[in-house]
Amino acid sequence: MDIGDFFNLVVWGIIFLVVLVQFVKSICIVPTKTAYVVERFGEYHRTLGPGFHALIPFVDKTAYIHDLKEEAIDVPPQECFSKDEVKVTVDGVIYISVVDATKASYGVTSYRYAAIQLAQTTTRSVIWKLELDRTFEERDMISSEAVRVLDRAGEAWGMRVHRYEIKNLTPPPSVNEAMERQVTAERERRAILAKSEGDKMAKINMSEGRKKEMINLSEGEMRRQMNEADGKSEEILAVAKATASSIEKVALAVEKPSGKEAIRLQIAEKFLSKLQGLAKEGTRVILPADATDLNSWLRSVGLERKK
Repeated sequence: MDIGDFFNLVVWGIIFLVVLVQFVKSICIVPTKTAYVVERFGEYHRTLGPGFHALIPFVDKTAYIHDLKEEAIDVPPQECFSKDEVKVTVDGVIYISVVDATKASYGVTSYRYAAIQLAQTTTRSVIWKLELDRTFEERDMISSEAVRVLDRAGEAWGMRVHRYEIKNLTPPPSVNEAMERQVTAERERRAILAKSEGDKMAKINMSEGRKKEMINLSEGEMRRQMNEADGKSEEILAVAKATASSIEKVALAVEKPSGKEAIRLQIAEKFLSKLQGLAKEGTRVILPADATDLNSWLRSVGLERKK
Protein backbone atom coordinates (compact mmCIF):
# COMPACT_ATOMS: atom_id res chain seq x y z
CA MET A 1 0.00 0.00 0.00
CA ASP A 2 1.45 3.26 -1.09
CA ILE A 3 1.28 6.53 0.80
CA GLY A 4 -1.67 7.88 -1.24
CA ASP A 5 -3.86 4.90 -0.44
CA PHE A 6 -2.96 5.13 3.26
CA PHE A 7 -3.78 8.83 3.28
CA ASN A 8 -7.18 8.21 1.63
CA LEU A 9 -7.92 5.47 4.15
CA VAL A 10 -7.17 7.79 7.05
CA VAL A 11 -9.35 10.57 5.60
CA TRP A 12 -12.29 8.24 5.08
CA GLY A 13 -11.84 6.86 8.55
CA ILE A 14 -11.96 10.36 10.05
CA ILE A 15 -15.05 11.20 7.99
CA PHE A 16 -16.72 8.00 9.21
CA LEU A 17 -15.95 8.80 12.82
CA VAL A 18 -17.28 12.31 12.46
CA VAL A 19 -20.48 11.07 10.90
CA LEU A 20 -20.83 8.42 13.59
CA VAL A 21 -20.34 11.00 16.33
CA GLN A 22 -22.94 13.28 14.75
CA PHE A 23 -25.42 10.44 14.50
CA VAL A 24 -24.86 9.62 18.15
CA LYS A 25 -25.24 13.28 19.14
CA SER A 26 -28.44 13.52 17.13
CA ILE A 27 -30.10 11.11 19.53
CA CYS A 28 -31.44 13.12 22.54
CA ILE A 29 -32.96 11.73 25.71
CA VAL A 30 -34.38 14.69 27.65
CA PRO A 31 -34.79 14.19 31.45
CA THR A 32 -37.87 15.28 33.42
CA LYS A 33 -38.08 18.99 34.28
CA THR A 34 -35.57 19.79 31.53
CA ALA A 35 -35.95 21.57 28.17
CA TYR A 36 -33.62 21.41 25.15
CA VAL A 37 -33.67 24.30 22.65
CA VAL A 38 -32.83 23.06 19.12
CA GLU A 39 -31.51 25.26 16.32
CA ARG A 40 -31.51 24.35 12.62
CA PHE A 41 -28.81 26.05 10.61
CA GLY A 42 -28.35 28.54 13.44
CA GLU A 43 -32.03 29.44 13.66
CA TYR A 44 -34.45 28.44 16.41
CA HIS A 45 -36.29 25.30 15.39
CA ARG A 46 -38.11 23.83 18.38
CA THR A 47 -37.99 23.06 22.12
CA LEU A 48 -37.69 19.43 23.18
CA GLY A 49 -39.58 18.22 26.25
CA PRO A 50 -38.86 15.13 28.40
CA GLY A 51 -38.47 11.88 26.42
CA PHE A 52 -36.61 10.42 23.40
CA HIS A 53 -35.87 12.62 20.39
CA ALA A 54 -33.86 12.20 17.15
CA LEU A 55 -32.24 15.15 15.39
CA ILE A 56 -30.93 15.48 11.86
CA PRO A 57 -27.14 15.26 11.92
CA PHE A 58 -25.24 18.31 10.70
CA VAL A 59 -28.55 20.19 10.47
CA ASP A 60 -30.02 20.30 13.98
CA LYS A 61 -28.06 21.31 17.06
CA THR A 62 -28.94 21.54 20.77
CA ALA A 63 -28.13 25.16 21.48
CA TYR A 64 -29.44 25.58 25.07
CA ILE A 65 -30.33 23.27 27.93
CA HIS A 66 -32.55 24.67 30.70
CA ASP A 67 -33.40 23.16 34.08
CA LEU A 68 -37.08 23.85 34.78
CA LYS A 69 -36.90 23.14 38.53
CA GLU A 70 -37.08 25.99 41.07
CA GLU A 71 -33.65 27.47 41.63
CA ALA A 72 -32.21 29.51 44.50
CA ILE A 73 -29.81 32.28 43.50
CA ASP A 74 -27.77 34.28 46.01
CA VAL A 75 -27.91 38.05 45.68
CA PRO A 76 -24.47 39.41 46.66
CA PRO A 77 -24.27 42.01 49.46
CA GLN A 78 -24.68 45.61 48.34
CA GLU A 79 -24.58 48.97 50.07
CA CYS A 80 -27.83 50.96 50.17
CA PHE A 81 -28.76 54.32 51.67
CA SER A 82 -31.93 54.82 53.66
CA LYS A 83 -34.12 57.93 53.57
CA ASP A 84 -32.25 59.39 56.55
CA GLU A 85 -28.95 58.80 54.67
CA VAL A 86 -27.71 55.84 56.70
CA LYS A 87 -25.71 53.24 54.79
CA VAL A 88 -26.83 49.62 55.20
CA THR A 89 -25.58 46.41 53.62
CA VAL A 90 -28.23 44.11 52.17
CA ASP A 91 -28.08 40.63 50.68
CA GLY A 92 -30.72 38.04 49.89
CA VAL A 93 -31.89 35.00 47.94
CA ILE A 94 -34.08 34.81 44.84
CA TYR A 95 -36.16 31.71 44.08
CA ILE A 96 -36.89 31.46 40.35
CA SER A 97 -37.75 28.86 37.73
CA VAL A 98 -37.75 28.81 33.90
CA VAL A 99 -41.26 28.66 32.42
CA ASP A 100 -40.40 29.42 28.78
CA ALA A 101 -37.14 27.94 27.54
CA THR A 102 -37.26 29.89 24.28
CA LYS A 103 -37.49 33.31 25.98
CA ALA A 104 -34.88 32.29 28.54
CA SER A 105 -32.54 31.47 25.63
CA TYR A 106 -33.14 34.43 23.35
CA GLY A 107 -34.86 37.05 25.51
CA VAL A 108 -31.83 37.83 27.65
CA THR A 109 -28.15 36.93 27.65
CA SER A 110 -28.28 35.45 31.17
CA TYR A 111 -31.55 35.48 33.08
CA ARG A 112 -29.76 34.64 36.33
CA TYR A 113 -27.44 37.64 36.10
CA ALA A 114 -30.31 39.86 34.98
CA ALA A 115 -32.47 38.74 37.92
CA ILE A 116 -29.66 39.45 40.40
CA GLN A 117 -29.05 42.94 39.00
CA LEU A 118 -32.74 43.80 38.97
CA ALA A 119 -33.18 42.53 42.55
CA GLN A 120 -30.31 44.73 43.72
CA THR A 121 -31.57 47.87 41.97
CA THR A 122 -35.12 47.30 43.23
CA THR A 123 -33.86 46.80 46.79
CA ARG A 124 -31.85 50.02 46.62
CA SER A 125 -34.83 52.01 45.33
CA VAL A 126 -37.17 50.67 48.00
CA ILE A 127 -34.76 51.21 50.90
CA TRP A 128 -34.13 54.76 49.68
CA LYS A 129 -37.80 55.51 50.43
CA LEU A 130 -37.63 54.18 54.02
CA GLU A 131 -36.00 55.42 57.19
CA LEU A 132 -33.51 53.16 58.90
CA ASP A 133 -35.85 52.02 61.67
CA ARG A 134 -38.52 51.07 59.16
CA THR A 135 -36.15 49.05 56.98
CA PHE A 136 -35.98 46.42 59.74
CA GLU A 137 -39.76 46.37 60.06
CA GLU A 138 -40.60 46.42 56.33
CA ARG A 139 -38.63 43.41 55.12
CA ASP A 140 -41.77 41.80 53.78
CA MET A 141 -42.65 44.95 51.87
CA ILE A 142 -39.16 45.16 50.35
CA SER A 143 -39.33 41.49 49.34
CA SER A 144 -42.82 41.80 47.82
CA GLU A 145 -41.82 44.90 45.82
CA ALA A 146 -38.74 43.12 44.45
CA VAL A 147 -40.85 40.08 43.52
CA ARG A 148 -43.37 42.32 41.73
CA VAL A 149 -40.69 44.05 39.63
CA LEU A 150 -38.82 40.80 38.88
CA ASP A 151 -41.96 38.94 37.95
CA ARG A 152 -42.97 41.67 35.52
CA ALA A 153 -39.55 41.61 33.86
CA GLY A 154 -39.46 37.82 33.97
CA GLU A 155 -42.32 37.58 31.49
CA ALA A 156 -39.95 38.72 28.74
CA TRP A 157 -37.13 36.54 30.07
CA GLY A 158 -39.15 33.34 30.22
CA MET A 159 -38.79 32.93 33.98
CA ARG A 160 -41.00 33.21 37.03
CA VAL A 161 -39.92 34.70 40.38
CA HIS A 162 -41.49 32.82 43.28
CA ARG A 163 -40.10 34.85 46.18
CA TYR A 164 -37.25 37.03 47.33
CA GLU A 165 -35.91 36.75 50.86
CA ILE A 166 -33.60 39.29 52.52
CA LYS A 167 -30.98 37.37 54.48
CA ASN A 168 -29.10 40.19 56.16
CA LEU A 169 -29.67 43.90 56.61
CA THR A 170 -26.60 45.26 58.37
CA PRO A 171 -26.14 48.93 59.37
CA PRO A 172 -22.69 50.48 60.09
CA PRO A 173 -20.95 49.64 63.41
CA SER A 174 -21.67 53.12 64.81
CA VAL A 175 -25.38 52.72 64.11
CA ASN A 176 -25.28 49.22 65.61
CA GLU A 177 -23.80 50.60 68.82
CA ALA A 178 -26.40 53.37 68.97
CA MET A 179 -29.18 50.85 68.40
CA GLU A 180 -27.80 48.56 71.10
CA ARG A 181 -27.70 51.48 73.55
CA GLN A 182 -31.25 52.37 72.58
CA VAL A 183 -32.41 48.79 73.10
CA THR A 184 -30.61 48.62 76.46
CA ALA A 185 -32.20 51.88 77.57
CA GLU A 186 -35.62 50.64 76.49
CA ARG A 187 -35.15 47.40 78.42
CA GLU A 188 -34.05 49.30 81.54
CA ARG A 189 -37.07 51.59 81.19
CA ARG A 190 -39.40 48.62 80.93
CA ALA A 191 -37.73 46.98 83.92
CA ILE A 192 -38.12 50.15 86.02
CA LEU A 193 -41.72 50.53 84.88
CA ALA A 194 -42.49 46.90 85.69
CA LYS A 195 -40.85 47.25 89.13
CA SER A 196 -42.80 50.44 89.89
CA GLU A 197 -46.02 48.77 88.77
CA GLY A 198 -45.23 45.82 91.00
CA ASP A 199 -44.52 48.09 94.00
CA LYS A 200 -47.73 49.99 93.31
CA MET A 201 -49.80 46.82 93.17
CA ALA A 202 -48.12 45.50 96.31
CA LYS A 203 -48.93 48.68 98.23
CA ILE A 204 -52.49 48.65 96.93
CA ASN A 205 -52.90 45.02 97.96
CA MET A 206 -51.45 45.71 101.41
CA SER A 207 -53.74 48.72 101.94
CA GLU A 208 -56.73 46.72 100.72
CA GLY A 209 -55.78 43.94 103.12
CA ARG A 210 -55.48 46.35 106.06
CA LYS A 211 -58.78 47.96 105.09
CA LYS A 212 -60.56 44.60 105.00
CA GLU A 213 -58.90 43.59 108.26
CA MET A 214 -60.10 46.77 110.01
CA ILE A 215 -63.59 46.30 108.57
CA ASN A 216 -63.67 42.72 109.74
CA LEU A 217 -62.42 43.70 113.22
CA SER A 218 -64.96 46.53 113.50
CA GLU A 219 -67.76 44.26 112.31
CA GLY A 220 -66.64 41.60 114.79
CA GLU A 221 -66.50 44.14 117.63
CA MET A 222 -69.92 45.49 116.66
CA ARG A 223 -71.39 41.99 116.59
CA ARG A 224 -69.76 41.20 119.94
CA GLN A 225 -71.24 44.32 121.52
CA MET A 226 -74.61 43.58 119.94
CA ASN A 227 -74.47 40.03 121.24
CA GLU A 228 -73.49 41.26 124.72
CA ALA A 229 -76.29 43.84 124.66
CA ASP A 230 -78.73 41.20 123.49
CA GLY A 231 -77.50 38.89 126.25
CA LYS A 232 -77.80 41.61 128.90
CA SER A 233 -81.24 42.61 127.70
CA GLU A 234 -82.31 38.99 127.74
CA GLU A 235 -80.81 38.64 131.24
CA ILE A 236 -82.55 41.78 132.52
CA LEU A 237 -85.79 40.67 130.95
CA ALA A 238 -85.48 37.23 132.52
CA VAL A 239 -84.66 38.74 135.94
CA ALA A 240 -87.54 41.17 135.60
CA LYS A 241 -89.88 38.35 134.65
CA ALA A 242 -88.61 36.22 137.55
CA THR A 243 -88.91 39.17 139.99
CA ALA A 244 -92.39 39.98 138.75
CA SER A 245 -93.34 36.34 139.07
CA SER A 246 -91.92 36.11 142.59
CA ILE A 247 -93.62 39.36 143.64
CA GLU A 248 -96.85 38.08 142.21
CA LYS A 249 -96.44 34.82 144.12
CA VAL A 250 -95.60 36.72 147.33
CA ALA A 251 -98.64 38.92 146.86
CA LEU A 252 -100.81 35.86 146.39
CA ALA A 253 -99.24 34.26 149.45
CA VAL A 254 -99.89 37.37 151.56
CA GLU A 255 -103.57 37.27 150.68
CA LYS A 256 -103.88 33.78 152.06
CA PRO A 257 -104.68 33.16 155.79
CA SER A 258 -101.61 33.62 158.03
CA GLY A 259 -99.67 35.00 155.00
CA LYS A 260 -98.75 38.22 156.72
CA GLU A 261 -97.58 36.38 159.81
CA ALA A 262 -95.26 34.29 157.64
CA ILE A 263 -93.89 37.39 155.95
CA ARG A 264 -93.35 39.09 159.32
CA LEU A 265 -91.53 36.06 160.60
CA GLN A 266 -89.30 35.81 157.52
CA ILE A 267 -88.40 39.51 157.70
CA ALA A 268 -87.68 39.23 161.42
CA GLU A 269 -85.38 36.30 160.74
CA LYS A 270 -83.51 38.20 158.06
CA PHE A 271 -83.31 41.26 160.32
CA LEU A 272 -81.90 39.29 163.19
CA SER A 273 -79.52 37.51 160.85
CA LYS A 274 -78.28 40.85 159.57
CA LEU A 275 -77.82 42.14 163.13
CA GLN A 276 -75.87 39.03 163.99
CA GLY A 277 -73.60 39.60 161.02
CA LEU A 278 -73.00 43.21 161.93
CA ALA A 279 -72.21 42.25 165.50
CA LYS A 280 -69.60 39.74 164.31
CA GLU A 281 -67.98 42.42 162.17
CA GLY A 282 -67.75 44.75 165.19
CA THR A 283 -70.16 47.31 163.77
CA ARG A 284 -71.99 49.45 166.28
CA VAL A 285 -75.76 48.92 166.09
CA ILE A 286 -78.37 51.24 167.66
CA LEU A 287 -81.42 49.32 168.82
CA PRO A 288 -84.86 50.71 169.71
CA ALA A 289 -85.62 51.66 173.32
CA ASP A 290 -87.56 48.47 173.87
CA ALA A 291 -85.56 45.81 172.15
CA THR A 292 -88.08 43.20 173.17
CA ASP A 293 -90.87 44.97 171.29
CA LEU A 294 -90.84 43.35 167.85
CA ASN A 295 -93.64 45.57 166.67
CA SER A 296 -91.50 48.69 167.04
CA TRP A 297 -88.82 47.04 164.89
CA LEU A 298 -91.24 46.10 162.18
CA ARG A 299 -93.20 49.32 162.27
CA SER A 300 -90.85 50.90 159.77
CA VAL A 301 -91.66 48.27 157.16
CA GLY A 302 -95.41 48.38 157.79
CA LEU A 303 -95.65 44.83 159.10
CA GLU A 304 -96.68 45.60 162.65
CA ARG A 305 -98.95 42.91 164.13
CA LYS A 306 -102.52 44.12 164.32
CA LYS A 307 -104.26 43.88 167.72
